[in-house]
Amino acid sequence: MESVGWIAAIFIGGLAGWLAGKLMDMRFGIFMNIILGIVGSVVAVAVLRTFDVFVQDSRLGYFVTSFLGASILLFLAKLVRR
Repeated sequence: MESVGWIAAIFIGGLAGWLAGKLMDMRFGIFMNIILGIVGSVVAVAVLRTFDVFVQDSRLGYFVTSFLGASILLFLAKLVRR
């Protein structure tokens, strides 16, 4: 997360959360999807680093990681909501 910057990480995480919500057809609302995207990106980067998988130092690599983390968190939020 150091290479992207905090403002860019929030923006990219929010965009990834919004896109994951659209693609997974989740009806949590745009703000909840953005929050889950930001949290999902932080969680995904932390989990990948524990397994010694590092994202390429680019915004695209961070976006893909954020999208995966957001998708997983949205799926888990949907399971909890039921």
